[in-house]
Amino acid sequence: MLFLCLTSTNEYGPVKDNDLLDELIIGVANNDKEAFNLLYEKTSVSVYSFALSILKNAHDAEDVLQDCFISIYDSASEYRSYGKPMAWIITIVKNLCLKKLRDRKKEPEPLSDNTDISFSDNGSVTAEDKILLTMCMNVLSDEERQIVVLHAVSGFRHKEIAQILSMQLSTVLSKYNRALKKLRKNMTKGEQDV
Repeated sequence: MLFLCLTSTNEYGPVKDNDLLDELIIGVANNDKEAFNLLYEKTSVSVYSFALSILKNAHDAEDVLQDCFISIYDSASEYRSYGKPMAWIITIVKNLCLKKLRDRKKEPEPLSDNTDISFSDNGSVTAEDKILLTMCMNVLSDEERQIVVLHAVSGFRHKEIAQILSMQLSTVLSKYNRALKKLRKNMTKGEQDV
């Protein structure tokens, strides 16, 4: 069943080791190319997925992915660890997405069924992940989509998501549960149509 993707991880899935990410960011600050590459491998799926959940456009999400890591490289020396390196990275992504939306003065466009959600050629996003991301883009509201991506793809706890999105915890939980119900309903509808 496709919903297993919401909780499954692959080698590039949600990063739970905050100490490792802190070390990698410190390595980036010290111009360690290997640390930068490993940081990219460990966090790029989360960065891309969150950008895509806001922008609803694969090309723009890829641009933000690149801009995010340029920003990380440029500002790593200013990074101060509070035990939440992914929150710092996601904040950079969120700000870049909002800037992109402001600069283009457009509303996010819904994805069409034939939109190719690509993630370069590194194979870090599986076919199932692409299907799930496409479904999320088309079925969920903006806030629901961001909450699902932050929780399922990036591995944030609901309390952390509430802080990142400046929402009440109860609101995050409610929207997350509503989003799962929408996805479940949409999936069962799709299975009945087959």
